[in-house]
Amino acid sequence: MQTGVEILELIPQRPPVVLVDRFRGIDGEGVSHTEFVVAPACLFWEEGRLTECGLIEHMAQSAAARAGWLARQQGRDVALGYIGSVGRFRVAAFPPAGSRLETTIRVVQEVFNVSLVKATTCVDGEVAAEGELKIFLDDAAE
Repeated sequence: MQTGVEILELIPQRPPVVLVDRFRGIDGEGVSHTEFVVAPACLFWEEGRLTECGLIEHMAQSAAARAGWLARQQGRDVALGYIGSVGRFRVAAFPPAGSRLETTIRVVQEVFNVSLVKATTCVDGEVAAEGELKIFLDDAAE
């Protein structure tokens, strides 16, 4: 399930804020998959680990990559997105440098340009963080 698409074609963020390395696609159940290798140069880095804010931003960018992939498939531009709220968020582990985050995004509900997604981030098959994000897409550019 590899897309072969450069991540910067799918998300509006630019370095040094990019927290997704690869969009692996959307599976048959509609769940999208991303990856990110944690580096000490990351802005969301504290005491040798990715912070809670970094995990949330990574999840939001994973949702953005999904939205960007779908937009590209429909011949539309990638829209800016905003985190409206974060709920039911829990952190089991703060990933250190070199950790490969594997994140899934499952859409719970979509109404117009607002999506509620469930995000799960794993490291070595173990859940590091999970939560729900309400994402608003700015489709004014289209």
